[in-house]
Amino acid sequence: MDEPILTIEEREAINSGRWFSSLSPSLRHDILRCSYVKRYKDGTLIAARGDPPEDWIACARGAVRVSSTSLSGKQITLTYVEPGIWFGDVAIFDGDQRTHDAYAHGDTTILCVTRTDFRKILAQHTELYEAMLRLHARRIRQLFGLVEDLNTLPLRSRLAKQLLHLVRSYGVPSLSDGSEIRIGLQLAQEELAQLLGASRQRVNQELKAMEREDTIRIEPGGLVVRDREALMRIAEASP
Repeated sequence: MDEPILTIEEREAINSGRWFSSLSPSLRHDILRCSYVKRYKDGTLIAARGDPPEDWIACARGAVRVSSTSLSGKQITLTYVEPGIWFGDVAIFDGDQRTHDAYAHGDTTILCVTRTDFRKILAQHTELYEAMLRLHARRIRQLFGLVEDLNTLPLRSRLAKQLLHLVRSYGVPSLSDGSEIRIGLQLAQEELAQLLGASRQRVNQELKAMEREDTIRIEPGGLVVRDREALMRIAEASP
């Protein structure tokens, strides 16, 4: 269902995004002025692979699960787009079809700018060209880092790095213990395993080992990080 405006919390998530907050006030104003809001229930398809590039999108609440489907029909999760992150611009630029499926993960709000409006903003704000280059350069660095980690780090270190990323993006202080951080994004172990390119069984073994070391706690509703410093040491450990 479309809604006319963002909530205060949703607007803050957009405005505080690292990339968006680096733009000039006039550019941010024009992007928000041209945007419209959509809200989705958990599991709803937002955009499908092969769709024409109609919108440039930002996540304002919840998460967007980006996935692909294997030849056998199995869905593989590639990443989760967190609040404040913009996506969909690659297809907007090259005019080709969308490369992956995007689903709402939890109740999710997105902010959309049509392709036509995006091009108008580009024409009016040359600043946006350089900003988009910075955004794409950061994504390339992240992608190279992921490939390097996949080829050089053991699963234990990669899992620790992924948990630290989830803490930064979705961490909320635990009500029972202020030193603990609950990961607000609810992921099944199978979904976490897909992010790491590993089997659910191996990821489960590593999580259990971290729990025995009092680094994390596994709960029915998700994961709680008990010792962030210990998690950082695991992430930085040499292979």
